Amino acid sequence: MTPQEQYDYKMHWMRENSHSVRLHSDLADKGKTWARRNLERHQWKFDTWTANYEHTFHFELEEHSLKFVKQFPKFTNQ
Repeated sequence: MTPQEQYDYKMHWMRENSHSVRLHSDLADKGKTWARRNLERHQWKFDTWTANYEHTFHFELEEHSLKFVKQFPKFTNQ
């Protein structure tokens, strides 16, 4: 996929039905590392400072968000 195709694909599922997980800001790098190792880049999105001490990860599939939460159970909010 070209970068433009990835962007278009991601924007489509973000509009339709994304699965969001909020993660404590101290674990942002670990969260991004997990996503990079386990998912394709077009299957997740990262937004910074969506609340105090929180960043938000958006996932295309619910199963990905559930696996992510299992990695950081004490530090996530759905």
